[in-house]
Amino acid sequence: MPIVNKNLEKQLLTSLRQSLIVSCQPVDDGPMDKVEHVVAMALAAVDGGAKGLRIEGVENVKAVAKVTSIPIVGIVKRDLVDSQIRITPFIDDVNALAKAGASIIAFDGTERIRPVPMLEILEAIHNAGCIAMADCADYESGLMLAQHGCTFIGTTMSGYTDLSPPPYDPDYFLVTRWVSQGLHVIAEGRYHSPERAAKAIELGAFSVTVGSAITRIEHITQWFATSIAGAAPSSDMTI
Repeated sequence: MPIVNKNLEKQLLTSLRQSLIVSCQPVDDGPMDKVEHVVAMALAAVDGGAKGLRIEGVENVKAVAKVTSIPIVGIVKRDLVDSQIRITPFIDDVNALAKAGASIIAFDGTERIRPVPMLEILEAIHNAGCIAMADCADYESGLMLAQHGCTFIGTTMSGYTDLSPPPYDPDYFLVTRWVSQGLHVIAEGRYHSPERAAKAIELGAFSVTVGSAITRIEHITQWFATSIAGAAPSSDMTI
């Protein structure tokens, strides 16, 4: 088993503890889906207090790494014909992200048909000198990957597979189960409010990743527009 970069791991365990990681991923092919906009989002998030950034795409990682020293969780998303695995499915993706400047590389940590086995992706991340984060959906996979040296275990995929996850709230239960086993849990997925993020930390999460509620203007606007459209004026309202 490759040796984990202990110096980098120690730095990240210090700098990211009880912190906010902002996922700067615009809607695919949307108006904000440009490298310069991702860089602007990242810098604005850092100004607001983010201690880490989750960035998709090699070119985006490279551009953000040039303007900030904040740790970057790098991923590559792919739509594969023969697999549902989207997040960093190939070893070439790992190597490209490491070269681009990612400190942490996240990968899909679910037990589904995949082009490269999870442990081979984990090994490639360690070989590249980076720290690994597994985007998981279930307790067993997260625990297994942690036991094989994966530093960070995220609840990222809970709610996005066919494992009957909670439909609305974050998976607080999964956070608590992993915390009870001493894992460094990154709470991610449906943390749409500061209150939800704070609750994850109170439950023992190592840090919290927030994306749509901060960086996806289309999603935020839709939440408000839908709520307004479904509201009815008070019957005793007068003008």
